[in-house]
Amino acid sequence: MKKERKDNRGVDQLRPVKIVPGFVELSAGSALIDMGKTRVLCTASVEGKVPRWLHQAQLKQREKSGWVTAEYSILPGAGPYRTQRESTTGRKSGRTYEIQRLIGRSLRTVVDLKELGPRTVWIDCDVIQADGGTRTASVTGGFVALMKALLALKSKGMIDKIPIKEHLAAVSIGVRDGEVLLDLDYDEDKDVDVDCNVVMTENGKFIEIQGTGEKRGFSREQLTKMLDYAEPAIHELIKLQKLVCMGNGE
Repeated sequence: MKKERKDNRGVDQLRPVKIVPGFVELSAGSALIDMGKTRVLCTASVEGKVPRWLHQAQLKQREKSGWVTAEYSILPGAGPYRTQRESTTGRKSGRTYEIQRLIGRSLRTVVDLKELGPRTVWIDCDVIQADGGTRTASVTGGFVALMKALLALKSKGMIDKIPIKEHLAAVSIGVRDGEVLLDLDYDEDKDVDVDCNVVMTENGKFIEIQGTGEKRGFSREQLTKMLDYAEPAIHELIKLQKLVCMGNGE
């Protein structure tokens, strides 16, 4: 017997989403994103240089371009039980590295790094409340923080145009008891047989598909259905991104 979703959502329905741009006034760009009870604070900082390894490579190639990278963390009180800060343990977990690489990779694909120029944009995603889908919320909110930072650079005359090729967003999906569910909360995420995260651009190009059989494998038909659910949801998120960025000249 299939379980009802506790918030009475349809199987292909997003949780309520809210994005507050400019939430942190002193950063180059920022956004607070809520997806259901999951809440992530995303900030963008601009540094006037690129990583050393990239600088050395550019010296050989005689070209200059920028870089976009990300860091991710969960605050100790983000869930019902306190978790230890990774800074006190002296090392980040494998999960943290995996997620921040996903965020950085995703955002770099839609940035024209040559147009960005020889600077680095850091996207910091701090989960202040975790109820599932924190990595996908970080990608979606991180893009808004990035866009805000780029708009600020352009307004200061530091870049000639916004070096964004297209918008992108991300969403989680899973399979529980043979049924595909969009945008999993924590209770659903820990109960699903298959867990998947999808990052996609506004033109329908997949940037990343992370699909894992947690308890059992999944069929090609189920994969197709997961992607069919993800695409309109991501377009909905991108529409919201554009709406919240519109007041700053996008």
